[in-house]
Amino acid sequence: MPADSQLLTSHLAAVSRSFYLTLKVLPYRVRPQIGLAYLLARTSDTIADTDLVPIDSRLRALQDFGEQVQSSRGAPLWFQDFVGKQSSPAEKALLERCDASVALLETLSPDDRRRVRTVLRTIIGGQELDLQRFAGASASTLVALKHAAELDDYTYRVAGCVGEFWTEMCRAHLFPKAKLDDGLLLHDGVRFGKGLQLVNILRDLPADLRLGRCYLPADELLALSLRPDDLLDPRNEERFRPLYRKYLNVAREHLQAGWRYTTTLPYWCIRVRLACAWPVLLGLETLRLLEVQPVLPPDRRVKVGRDALRKIMLRSVFLYPFPGLWRRLGPSLPGEALHEQVKAR
Repeated sequence: MPADSQLLTSHLAAVSRSFYLTLKVLPYRVRPQIGLAYLLARTSDTIADTDLVPIDSRLRALQDFGEQVQSSRGAPLWFQDFVGKQSSPAEKALLERCDASVALLETLSPDDRRRVRTVLRTIIGGQELDLQRFAGASASTLVALKHAAELDDYTYRVAGCVGEFWTEMCRAHLFPKAKLDDGLLLHDGVRFGKGLQLVNILRDLPADLRLGRCYLPADELLALSLRPDDLLDPRNEERFRPLYRKYLNVAREHLQAGWRYTTTLPYWCIRVRLACAWPVLLGLETLRLLEVQPVLPPDRRVKVGRDALRKIMLRSVFLYPFPGLWRRLGPSLPGEALHEQVKAR
């Protein structure tokens, strides 16, 4: 696929953090399409997160960007007000070159262009909803999601839909004739994305609270006689911990489905399997750290170190020739291990 090599290589690496490791291991037949989708999503995310620009202006900019993505036509995008507010040179360049990023859509096949546009429509819609929901929120005026359905919808819009996109793209280009349960694969792909996003929510809870955002449901907090602003006080840790533990378990079960997704892919698709395995295993390690550390201190920072990440990656590569050992790198869903034992008899 002809493409702007700088946008989809060095520039993408500058804004994609750990995702670039996953992207580099993917086969080239899907790497440009998935890389471009990520680049466009990071552009819209940068627009949504530019707090120094009023929310109404951010919503208009998101709408303009979304319309341009869907049509690849129209007047050049102009985000100069946003460019000057970026502390990151990479994100500044992302906005300055957004027209070039959108133009790359025309280098894709019609089917791939449709897939990218579909996932971007859902992601940008989720970002717009997020801005509207938390308009006026601050540390002194916290806003929480109302119930679990809103949280589930949010994690689908910003990450679960990516699991669908990834599955459809890989299915079309890498293993179109493999005999797979496509319904289960798509279902697990959505859960995979939701799990990764829920890990981010649980990890970033203290920071989000101080921005006025509480992604955990207000009705479930109320059942524990807690309000969102009570979570600003670390002394409420013990009362809050049962709800936090519940969502740690939800995230873990989603990632277990993500591991089933990974091990369901054809064995010979080693690059795609590794690209899926690394975020699952990294997410599970993050959950392990979150389980044993205090939840509410404002200075809490939980991050898997470089050495631990390198160990995860190396083990997954070295054990790949041994399917039984490789499968045991990740967890099974409840009842799945017993099912495997019965099949082996």
